[in-house]
Amino acid sequence: MNRSIAIAIALFGAAAGSAFADDITVDPHPFVSTASRAQVKEELRQFRQSGPSPWADDYNQLPLARSGLTRVEVRAEFFRSRSAVAAFSSEDSGSSYLARARLAPASVPTELADAE
Repeated sequence: MNRSIAIAIALFGAAAGSAFADDITVDPHPFVSTASRAQVKEELRQFRQSGPSPWADDYNQLPLARSGLTRVEVRAEFFRSRSAVAAFSSEDSGSSYLARARLAPASVPTELADAE
């Protein structure tokens, strides 16, 4: 008995839901190409010959990555920034670190408008 009531409730619930389907939207401005089919095919051929596609699912960017710093420079920069990183990832998000360091905004030269 309970099963038939549950099935009836489920069927009535599904039937009672309203559908919000609408017509397709027709673009009033149709696409007009500025390139010929041959030009597009040539661009595609050049793109495929230029190397791996950065939009591919299996694109591996690590072989192409190059650094301008040496390993020693990167390690030194990391160790210099450890206290700042720890402060900014602490409970107060670095506000006490900034208050203690009294970091002033970088001075930016100001140019005033001339009255003519």
